Amino acid sequence: MDARADDNMRSMSKRLQIAVVGGAGGRRAGAAQRDAEAAAYEVGRALARAGATVVTGGRGGVMAAASRGARDAGGLTVGVLPGASAAESPPDEAVAVAVFTGTGQARNLAVVLSAAAVVAVGGGWGTLSEIALALKHGIPVVTLGSWRPEHPEGRDEPLLSAAATAAEAVERALAAALGR
Repeated sequence: MDARADDNMRSMSKRLQIAVVGGAGGRRAGAAQRDAEAAAYEVGRALARAGATVVTGGRGGVMAAASRGARDAGGLTVGVLPGASAAESPPDEAVAVAVFTGTGQARNLAVVLSAAAVVAVGGGWGTLSEIALALKHGIPVVTLGSWRPEHPEGRDEPLLSAAATAAEAVERALAAALGR
């Protein structure tokens, strides 16, 4: 992207909220999870540089990595947490704004509805549910090493695209969000 296009994208995306979803990681996380977290860090950083607010599930793994990337780039991070309080659901340290829902995994709906687009990085069943919920509500999803659901009738899903790099994922997510 040239400097003018970059400045234009940054000014247009100042109010955009983009969700980054993916696996929570954990003690047994392997190389694939570490790769997903490295990619999520880059996604969060690039989104913040573009002026977007990064919305996550507020916990570990991909969520924490995206929040750290955004924070390190001077961006705003919002964590939508499953518990009713910080004692029940401690947010990752990189979350600037914590939203406690008390809804458990149902908070996935709040995560995606808070975003103009979703970037899914790696992930498990919770990530798949977030992708499905976003698409159900007309929110564009960009996958990066994540689930790629197919419609049973073989139709293409125009709101779903795959990216090969973090930079491509961010570019696609911002363009899709701005095109809504």
